[in-house]
Amino acid sequence: MTDTITPDWIAADWGTSNLRVWAMSNAGDVLAEASSDQGMGKLSRDGFEPALLDLVGGWINGPITVIACGMVGARQGWTEAKYDRVPCPAATTGFTKVTTENADLSVHIIPGIAQDAPADVMRGEETQIAGFLSRNPNWDGVICLPGSHTKWVHISADEVVSFQTFMSGELFAAISGHTVLKHSVDSTGWDAAMYEAAINETMSRPERLAAHLFSLRAEGLLHDMSNEAARSRLSGLLIGAELAAARPYWLGQQIAVIGAGDIASLYVKALELQGAPATQVQGDSVTLAGLTAAYRRLKG
Repeated sequence: MTDTITPDWIAADWGTSNLRVWAMSNAGDVLAEASSDQGMGKLSRDGFEPALLDLVGGWINGPITVIACGMVGARQGWTEAKYDRVPCPAATTGFTKVTTENADLSVHIIPGIAQDAPADVMRGEETQIAGFLSRNPNWDGVICLPGSHTKWVHISADEVVSFQTFMSGELFAAISGHTVLKHSVDSTGWDAAMYEAAINETMSRPERLAAHLFSLRAEGLLHDMSNEAARSRLSGLLIGAELAAARPYWLGQQIAVIGAGDIASLYVKALELQGAPATQVQGDSVTLAGLTAAYRRLKG
């Protein structure tokens, strides 16, 4: 944060674990950025405004608009924001305005997206989707957004047609940290061959997943499977089962995977093994593009 910054508006990506903000010009240039660990999960409702001001207070020299996305709009967030129902554009003007104590702050939360059957919701991902589509007009296909709760999203005619969420990332964390397998997968290494074999195996027989999970423990005890190999196999088993279930989404489609780092690369590799090439896109860049597009919609 710096006291010399005078932005035209502020962009905020507020997740469960972290808050990231950007000081923006009307032209869409980033003047400064800041972040903290004050995510939704750590805050009571009256803690959101102070957490925001801790990062952006030095940027405020009069009335300013803040465009926010993510879990800030959850039921446990600052203010519960509305959901748009599919099929719908990823980007709408149905912002939820937050009541603030600081009269200079005008905070607007981007709506999430909901699906009635099968029941599903997203918050934050819709902004990444809108940012991706703003950079790729008239794009049709499927967008995969890997994470703790991975989303597979069908896009057609600039609308979110349907989507499905998979808890594979959270399952990996729970299994590797809170089950008997935690002793078998305690490693930071990686065995690419083991990951790829597990992907193909579970794609072929996803109904065997639960049995294959315990075999990781037995393989270590009886056949000296390394923790590195077991961890890679666990990841491959879970992502393979997810790809098998999500096959109606990605099969024969143009695919974009939005995300940075290893997790997005794992999905790109898994899809490649199924003969389904995917383009990987950096998550931060499309989030900011989506927030910028939202600001322009708000200002008309």
